[in-house]
Amino acid sequence: MQMDRAFIQKTIPHRPPMLLVDTVEEMEPGVRIVTRFHVAPDWSIFEGHFPGAPVLPGIYTVECMGQAADLLLLNDARYTGTTPLLIGIQNVRFSSKVAPGDTLEVHAKILCERREKGIVTCTAVVYNLTDENKACCTGEVTLAMR
Repeated sequence: MQMDRAFIQKTIPHRPPMLLVDTVEEMEPGVRIVTRFHVAPDWSIFEGHFPGAPVLPGIYTVECMGQAADLLLLNDARYTGTTPLLIGIQNVRFSSKVAPGDTLEVHAKILCERREKGIVTCTAVVYNLTDENKACCTGEVTLAMR
């Protein structure tokens, strides 16, 4: 199941410049998802992070994980019509930098769910497809579906 940006914008509330998913490559709703995001080389964030040696701020990589999890959950009938709110991050580790022009692929799946409270934790691995498909970030994101 592959989805383009138009479908993504119909599903999650994020919009540019904070929409950090370009395509959904694979998805089993409520189980797992694979998304991609191209880091635009002319993104204004690189003007200040860092001049002469640009690096994507780590929080943007974490947000990529969160938005992948949003798509995974919002395509599950249990959460249709809700708004995903990021309420926690756990065990996040960065293993390599992300540069302008890189393409990231996020693999996320549900780790645990408290349905009665609408709280879901997803685990995610972010791969840098431009850098030999290396895992550049791992972690967990917790969402409240409201």
